[in-house]
Amino acid sequence: MALELRQQLKLSQQLVMTPQLQQAIKLLQLSRLELLESVQQELLENPLLEESIEEDRQPERTMAEDNLGPTGNSSDAAMEKELLKNAEWDDYLGDFASTGRQSQSRESEMPEEGMAFDARLASKPSLEGHLGWQMRLSNFTAKELEIGESIVGSLNSSGYLRASLEELAQMAGASVPEVETVLHRLQRFDPVGVAARTPSECLLTQIEVYGYEDTILIELVRDHLEDLEKKRYKPLAKKFHITMEKLKEYLELIQTLNPMPGASYGSGDPIFVSPDAFVYKYGGEFVIILNEEGMPRLNVNTTYMAEINPKNDKDKDYLQDKMRSAMWLMKSLYQRQRTLYKVLESIVKFQREFFEEGVTRLRPLILKDVADDISMHESTVSRITSNKYVATPHGIFELKFFFNSSLDLDDGGTVGSESVKAMIKRIISGENAKKPISDEAIADMLKDELQINIARRTVAKYRTAMGIESSSKRKEIF
Repeated sequence: MALELRQQLKLSQQLVMTPQLQQAIKLLQLSRLELLESVQQELLENPLLEESIEEDRQPERTMAEDNLGPTGNSSDAAMEKELLKNAEWDDYLGDFASTGRQSQSRESEMPEEGMAFDARLASKPSLEGHLGWQMRLSNFTAKELEIGESIVGSLNSSGYLRASLEELAQMAGASVPEVETVLHRLQRFDPVGVAARTPSECLLTQIEVYGYEDTILIELVRDHLEDLEKKRYKPLAKKFHITMEKLKEYLELIQTLNPMPGASYGSGDPIFVSPDAFVYKYGGEFVIILNEEGMPRLNVNTTYMAEINPKNDKDKDYLQDKMRSAMWLMKSLYQRQRTLYKVLESIVKFQREFFEEGVTRLRPLILKDVADDISMHESTVSRITSNKYVATPHGIFELKFFFNSSLDLDDGGTVGSESVKAMIKRIISGENAKKPISDEAIADMLKDELQINIARRTVAKYRTAMGIESSSKRKEIF
């Protein structure tokens, strides 16, 4: 068998995830705040990228174009002119809105109340810092301070102690009685009841500090918290030989106590949602405006590149690489805004009844419906709807909210699951508190009145998802 060398040509297509493509995909799924942070980081790292000013942008570009001609050789100037021609992305934010840029600027010129400088910088005190401050103002010895720090370090977010006395004694190198003495003093610091080991101990400490000496109240808190939680009121009234009205007074007094004294000192900062777009109704039509606030308008600093004459190929390659990076970032941002606008436009078209009347009119919708409507892939729609919010006439909603499963109607139609949740919430909000409606009764009401075929367990699942308790726990005795 003879061996021979042979050349063959083969043409094939394959998807290559270039760094630029990875960056574009990453920008799609970033939230608004993450996007701002990413753009600011790129502005710091890329010397050819700058934030342009609206009124100075056009003269600056003209000057840059004039500087390209006489400097450098002809090939470099031609390349830079071509880059400049393709870098017309500084208006990418204003291109996608149902109204013009001038009307948007007029709407955004709203007077806002300023905040005091110290109010913006003041930090929220933590539970550990608050208790440590009180310990150092008290006549604690060095040994007691060490024990107190061990106790404070073992508290959870609600202010409860999650370590045994033996473990605390071992951590602080002290005896159990010494730890118990310091714990007793700590529990009477502000907030009263902190470092308790059980809810009963927490409430009893507050009863002692506030000066309540009623033996029935103390016994209710010490031995019958579970009965109160499960609303076993009649056996309790019979045991203590009191009327239901008197028991109600005890309940109202217990409700003034704080079962989670450390919750108000949460260490996490609140997260505020900044909508990526606004949807308004104007003249019978819905207008989409993308949120431009805080987003820098990017521009390529061609003056910088024109004035620098690279001495070697390495410097030249560096500048060209940074120029391509700046162009690609602006193009990716343009594509992101364009995709977001198209997806929002499709959502408004599919969910027009929601924007007209509210959540109860939300219709079933899946990613494929929007993807087919705007001729994009489902994964692109999924990425652009992640961590994005839109302000509507009925509140701020995540874009994922508009995609929901369907339930069948008796007439052969369908209704969205979010609409059913809103109906269940409305039924429960209008019920008699002394005779709450059961899940089975809610399912029957939805079937009889709205022809929605839904099982009792589905009602229970939706109710639990909305954080609504069962009918037995919603029932009010008094």
